[in-house]
Amino acid sequence: MAATQPNTLFAEYTKLITQFKLPGLDLAAILESRRKDIEALAEANMTALAGVQQLGQKQIEIIRSTTTELQSLVTRLRSPGSETPAATGEGVQKTLQKAFVDMQELADAAYRAQTDSIAVVTKRFAEHVEELKALVQPKK
Repeated sequence: MAATQPNTLFAEYTKLITQFKLPGLDLAAILESRRKDIEALAEANMTALAGVQQLGQKQIEIIRSTTTELQSLVTRLRSPGSETPAATGEGVQKTLQKAFVDMQELADAAYRAQTDSIAVVTKRFAEHVEELKALVQPKK
């Protein structure tokens, strides 16, 4: 488990890179860039994990709510002098409409989680491009 921690990974990477000293290569800048890459990936993973957890919680809420509504509907149908077929149909229709709204909320939550994770990686990619530009500029 320790080998998968960002700090441990970076330490291993640093050891590997420092073995190869090439003239004209700014090792500190390269290492700093790789550290930022690892941090960005860790942040993207944490963002994705939080999104998945939120999605799971929403699914649990939907299942509980729908189950409660269906139990209530069945209880009303079993009782003497139960609802008319029209009222029962309305109850089923409302339950289905709520289920569709809930599914849309789930899709939106999944989209937000994915978008947030991609934004972290995209931001780091743009920073990386700027760092590379700075590295290849001739020194004055």
